[in-house]
Amino acid sequence: MTIEKIREAYKAQPFRPFVIHLADGRGIAVMSPEFILAAPSGRTLVVFQQDDAMNVIDLLLVTDLEFKPSGNGAGKRRRG
Repeated sequence: MTIEKIREAYKAQPFRPFVIHLADGRGIAVMSPEFILAAPSGRTLVVFQQDDAMNVIDLLLVTDLEFKPSGNGAGKRRRG
């Protein structure tokens, strides 16, 4: 995974929460763009959780970004 792809995700307007999947099977939720920080080198991320817990992530271990449906009905078709 590249830092550019992750930056696209957390700088998207409007922001959509996403999950960073790691090679060890864990998923790290990013609930807000204010909760994620990239190191200047672009190789490490820090993701904070709402309870002030944090995860330090090596980008070489990121396998996937998962975007959940927004749940607000946007983009859904009405049956008529």
